[in-house]
Amino acid sequence: MSESCQDCGACCAHYRVSFYWGESDAHPGGTVPQAMTIPITPYRIAMRGTERSSVRCVALEGEVGHRVGCAIYPQRSATCREFTAGTPECDKARAAYGLEPVTVQT
Repeated sequence: MSESCQDCGACCAHYRVSFYWGESDAHPGGTVPQAMTIPITPYRIAMRGTERSSVRCVALEGEVGHRVGCAIYPQRSATCREFTAGTPECDKARAAYGLEPVTVQT
């Protein structure tokens, strides 16, 4: 079992990654590349690829459950920054890909 997000990526291929539009680089202080987003509501955008039923974030590199990475890791949204390994949401995404739950070491 892997405990590293660098070896998983299930959340990036299971959930819609939506966030406030001001986080895109089209706005002062925003960092998420606008070209990688799509409007969801007047005030929310999502990472391309996560807005459809066959979810896979456009920034996800690699194969889910193996060595993965985020092409925009330093510029990622608050939604991604706040997602925590080992939570029920994490384990749900992992289970969708046949991966064991994460055991967080304290």
